[in-house]
Amino acid sequence: MKILLDECITKRLKLHLQDFEVFSVHELNLSGIKNGKLMTYCSENNFDILLTIDKNLMFQQNLEKYKVSIVVLNSKTSKIEELITFLPNFINQVFSFEKHKAYLIEK
Repeated sequence: MKILLDECITKRLKLHLQDFEVFSVHELNLSGIKNGKLMTYCSENNFDILLTIDKNLMFQQNLEKYKVSIVVLNSKTSKIEELITFLPNFINQVFSFEKHKAYLIEK
């Protein structure tokens, strides 16, 4: 499972997802890239999931165009202490996510 952490998610979350192949936007030098181009990058580079807290992303793009799942953690902040509270639900659902769709993860 190949996951890209959007720039609004701290790269520190990667330490809590060690069972997956996780990259951050920052480490791939993709900071500041527009969402459509980021989703194209995910599709072209075989990412399974774009993980974000940007709730607008799931409504701003035509998801049918992109071969990636958009997963939004329903978090009010990007603090690591908050984000890790979503991980049990994320991990329980991770293998059920379908490409070309968006999912909102609650605590």
